[in-house]
Amino acid sequence: MLPEKHEAEYLMLKAGDRAPDFSNPDADMNIVELSQFRGKTLVLYFYVRDDTPGCTVEAIEFSELENDFAKLDATVLGVSRDDCIKHGEFRDKHGISVRLLADKELTTSERYGVLQDKEVDGVVRKSPVRATFVIDKQGVIRHALYGVSSRGHAEEVLQLVKELK
Repeated sequence: MLPEKHEAEYLMLKAGDRAPDFSNPDADMNIVELSQFRGKTLVLYFYVRDDTPGCTVEAIEFSELENDFAKLDATVLGVSRDDCIKHGEFRDKHGISVRLLADKELTTSERYGVLQDKEVDGVVRKSPVRATFVIDKQGVIRHALYGVSSRGHAEEVLQLVKELK
């Protein structure tokens, strides 16, 4: 058994792994599943919380580049533990155009290895870290990026998607 502080590292996905299935509602409460993107490139990015400074910058930058991703036959989805209503408010407040998925139970976050133990006020809790996965048309992870910075990240991911072509 690995020590607890290394469990998250043990669960991390890597290039070449099959992308774990997911089924999550978006801001409009429509169910979104990995299988809907077979034959397309998918950028799945995980962020901590709606309407925080870094997460807002990241969502806006992905939205600004959404047409560039679409030209490469790629779809961008954001995932956080916020519920559908909060996602809708966040989207509308900031003009975010990428679809935001609710992972209230953190099931998808756990499957993608983005939960890490964090201590807050003496209590250790599993919390999501910022991470992005580029998944190819066959459902294989081509890039698994953990602990990314928000500013400029969307442009970096766009370059990675371009390199897949």
